[in-house]
Parts: sequence; structure tokens; C-alpha cells
Amino acid sequence: MIKRLRFLGIVITITIVIFISLGLMETLTAQQASISHPLTSLTEAEISTAVSIIKREKTLSEMAAFPLIALQEPDKEEVINFTHGKIFGRKVFLVIYERSQNKTFEGIVDIRSKTLSYWKERASVQPAIVNSEYELATQVVKADPRWQKAMQRRGITDFEQVKISWWAPGILSEQEEATGNRLCRGLSYYKGKGWNYYGSPIEGVLATVNLNTGKIASFVDKGNIPFSQENWNYDVKSLGKLLSPLKVLKILQANGRSFQIKDNEISWQGWKFRYSMHPRNGLMLYQVTYKDGENIRPVLYRASLSEMVVPYGNPKPTWSFRNAFDVGEYNLGLLANTMELGKEIPENGLLLNAVFANEQGEPYQMPGVIGIYERDNGMLWKHYEYNTQRNDVRRSRELVMKMTVAIDNYDYSINWIFHQDGTLEVQNELTGIILAQGTAAQKQSEDDSYGRLIAKNIFGVNHQHFFNYRLDFDVDGQANSVMEMNVNALPMNEKNPLGNAIAVAETPLANETAAVRDLDMKSSREWIIVSADKKNVLGDAPGYMLMPGGNSIFFPVEGSKIRERAEFATHHLWVTKYKPTELYAGGDYPNQTKPGQGLPKYISDNESLLGEDIVLWYTMGVTHIPRSEDWPVMPVHRVGFKLVPRGFFSRNPAINLPE
Repeated sequence: MIKRLRFLGIVITITIVIFISLGLMETLTAQQASISHPLTSLTEAEISTAVSIIKREKTLSEMAAFPLIALQEPDKEEVINFTHGKIFGRKVFLVIYERSQNKTFEGIVDIRSKTLSYWKERASVQPAIVNSEYELATQVVKADPRWQKAMQRRGITDFEQVKISWWAPGILSEQEEATGNRLCRGLSYYKGKGWNYYGSPIEGVLATVNLNTGKIASFVDKGNIPFSQENWNYDVKSLGKLLSPLKVLKILQANGRSFQIKDNEISWQGWKFRYSMHPRNGLMLYQVTYKDGENIRPVLYRASLSEMVVPYGNPKPTWSFRNAFDVGEYNLGLLANTMELGKEIPENGLLLNAVFANEQGEPYQMPGVIGIYERDNGMLWKHYEYNTQRNDVRRSRELVMKMTVAIDNYDYSINWIFHQDGTLEVQNELTGIILAQGTAAQKQSEDDSYGRLIAKNIFGVNHQHFFNYRLDFDVDGQANSVMEMNVNALPMNEKNPLGNAIAVAETPLANETAAVRDLDMKSSREWIIVSADKKNVLGDAPGYMLMPGGNSIFFPVEGSKIRERAEFATHHLWVTKYKPTELYAGGDYPNQTKPGQGLPKYISDNESLLGEDIVLWYTMGVTHIPRSEDWPVMPVHRVGFKLVPRGFFSRNPAINLPE
């Protein structure tokens, strides 16, 4: 009898296991059905699964945070060779920070096998700041008697009227570096009756908080400097009298949109590409191709904003630390805004959602953080024939993908713009509120060389914005080289008697250290990424040319701490041989980083770039000398570059557009 019962129990147990397994298989199958490609964005279910496996395999404290959860990008060859219906892997990359231990860990979870396939402590690094740390630091500072006395000396007794804005610590003192503690620095603003507190900085007060101990590490109070008491709100009601409204301008596509979207793949006018919203990089492109006749020709495998740095040019101790690495220190993608039709993008656009994870590892969906739309761009090409009065002209259409982010006071938008002539353009828009400095001045002084007075008691500090883009080119395949093109005027001689000769020289950049280059207006310098094993109809190598737009040099001088930390910004062009782990121009962890990380380290092995799978890194900068017209909200300033086909097509690819 006992044996029968045991046998029956075993049968029941096996049956239950089978049913559970079947249920899991059904769940997995349903989940897999929605994931049609190796580069499909992570789902909420995948994020939850990855976090649960980490918690199952590792003992985490209650204070453990997940600063970053993202798709672990699959092997490039696997993606390139993928065909529909083929089985592929799915992995999740996670950064885990234990604040009480001041330790950073990286993990990779294999979703298919439900295992933790990689786990490593990254010694002496600090991940991006997370939301709970802002709240912790604010509580610590507002409870501190030194900060309270500093406010009271300035006539502020209601501390709820003070907003503290938190920054990564930027440039560290030797003592701060030696401790290795996780720090942040707080700037105080008076809110008063208005909601736009950025117009009332409480100058001279700087609190540095040790986030590991929850205590103030240092406090600076440089005396009572007046702050603006004006109401700088800019809503319609606050502004009072408005300009006369313009007549309605409607942007309509009566017959629907011209682009097609399936999962995260978009097709338009010969272009096809995948997109993703990364929690750190923001809006990214993958597998950008162009259909040339019947041929699908690759251009880029992966393209993204890699890093930013915003150095401020005031040497005062309460300002000189301010050098924000907005991508790596704050996770730019997580700061994306929900956009609105008719505002950030026109009425004919489409808004797309993104899935992220919060610091607790909980997935959430953010609506409308990606915008895609078509827009008119004037003439595409034209010729008027005087003899016959024949007028041939085509109108230009562009496809734009946009994201917008707010990083404290500043706002940015990142735009990927596809043209009908085979050009891919990157355009960054800078707007938002200038980081103001409080001052007693009410008129501009000749001594104010570190910036400009932009309103009474408000000083705009000179600063720069540098953006580095990582562009993994695959022009007609992975075997590529980079050519530098310089244009020169030739001297007058017997071959050039009128002195009008213009010569072009193309020089290969043979290795990584030789490919650290800068713009040169005197020679109209540009760079061409060419196929190393293909020829066009004229017997030349097909290529894509990086055509720079506006740019600047990095002004911090040799020997400065920020120049050592942001070395990627000291040159306009870097080229590296492809390595899947080399993703960030400023290094994996720019928060409190050591010098020489990122690109300087990547090129240290000086690999060959001839006929290789190469990655081009382009840095563009804006030098901002503030003006009164930038206040209280700065009109958009645009900066960008273009990737233009050069010998890639046999003729103008837009010549056969219908009228």
C-alpha cells in the first residue's frame, strides 16, 4: 500500500512539473513571438526576469540600486547573419550598485536559459547617479546647521522655498579622490513666489554630500551675494502681453505616412534601419542600409551619441568643478521627455514609446519619447534651361527621428535625419535655461570676462558643450578604411601660371594613433570611410564622407583636470578597430573617473585600420558666450554633421523621383 502511494505521489509530482513546464513554455513562446529580431528592445517581462535572477543568485542589500538595465547587444556576426525565424539569444546587461558597501557590480543574465552568465565587481568606479540619492542628499543638507545659517544670513527662513539641484562631483580634490567615496554636490536656488527658480541662484553656497555615509563631506559659504528677486516664470499668464498670433499652419499628409514601421524597423525612400532607446545613450540606430536598385547596401551597423561634456569657464571654487558628463553621469536616455504632436514634432508625426527600468529594477513604459515624422526641406535639385525655358525641379522630403531630454536646467534634442539623396544627418538642438550665476551687478562690467550679464543680478558663465558620436561603419561590408581629404591651393609656376589650381589629396589613416585628427578650415578637411574590397562603376572605392558642420576647440588648457578626464573632446576625430566592449568615448564610468579612460585607452594598442571593421568617433562642440536674448529660456541653437555618399552611387540617387 505504501509503495502504491509513493508511486502515485511520484506520478502526481511528475505531472505537476510537466504542466508547469508547459505553462512556462507557453509564456516563453508568447514572449518570443513579440521578439522578432536580436536587436528588438527589451520587454518589461525580460527586465523583470533578469532582475529576479540576479536577486535569486546574489544576496543584495535593501539599498542595492540598478543604475542601468539594458539589452546586452548580441554578437555582431550573429546579427548580420540573422534570418527571419532563426533562433537567437537574448541577454540583459545590468549594473548594480551597493551604496552601503560602495561597490559596483556588472551582471549579464541569459534570458533563454534563465541563468546569470556573468558577474563581476568593477573596482573603484561609480555608476550614474540615481533618483533616491538626490532625495537623500537634499534631506542631509537641509538638516545641516551650516546650510541653514547660510540661508538665514541671506534672509531665507522658509527652507521649503529653497530648491537644491544635485550634480555629479566633477573635478575632485586630492582628499576626495583618496577616500574613494561616492559624492554629489548641491547648488541652492530660491523659489520664492515663482516656479522658475533657475533665475535665483543662491551664489557662494556649495554642499558636497558623501552618499555612502549620508553626511556632508564639505561645505562652502562664500558670503552674501544678492540674488534676483524677480519672477522669471515664462508661462503665458506670467508674460502678460503676447505677440500677435500667426495664422494657423497645418502640416497634413492626407494619404497617410510614407514610411513603414514594423517592430523597431523603419523603411523609407530606400532607407531601412532599426532603432532603439537606450537608457544611457538615448536614441540609437542599427543596421542602416540603402536599397540601390535591387541591392541592399549596408552603410552603418550602429550609430549613437556616446558621451557629452559641458565644461564651465569660471575658476571660482563653487564653479570650477562643474563639468557635466551628461550621458555617463546621469543616464541621458532615462531623462527623455514625453513629446506632443504639434509641439516638439509636427501634427503629421508619430510618437513611439520606450521601456526602461527604474533603480529598483522595476520595468516601466515611458510614452512618446521617440518622434518620427516627414518634413519638407525646400528644393532637392533643380535646373532651368534658358533656351527652351524647361524647368526641372524636385521638392525635398526628409525623415526625422527625434528625442528630447532635460538635464536639470538645459534641454537637448537629438535628431537623426534621412535625406532622399542618400545623406544621413545628425542635428543636435540646444535650448532650456542658462546655468545662471548670482551677482550684485545690474550693469555689464569690463571686468566680467568669464561671461556676460544677461539680466539684473544674473550672470551667464562662459561654457562649452561637446558631443561625441560613435559611428560603427560597414560601408558595403565590414572591410573598410578611412581616407583623410585635404584641399590645397597650388603655388604659381609653369604648371599653374594663373595660380587658380585647386588640388585634392586623399591620405589613408593607417592606424589608430595616426587617426586622431582635427578639423582644418584652411584645407576643407573631411574624412571618407571607404570599402576596402569593393569598386564602383568608375573603378574607385565606394564611400561615405563625414562632412562636419559647426564646431569648436576644447578651451581648457593642457594640464587641466577636465582636459585629462574628457580627452575625447580634445580632438574632433578618432578611429578605432571595432571591439564590442568599446562603447563610450569617456569610458564606461565617467562619474568620478580617473584620467585616460575611453578613447585614449582604446587606441593604446594602435591597431591597423586598413581594410578592417572600423568605428569612427566624431566630436563636435559649441562655445556658448551667453547673451541677454538667451534669457529666460534660450532659443534653439543647432549643431550637427552629415554623412554624405561619395562614390557610393553611380549617379544622383534622387534623380528619378517622380514630379
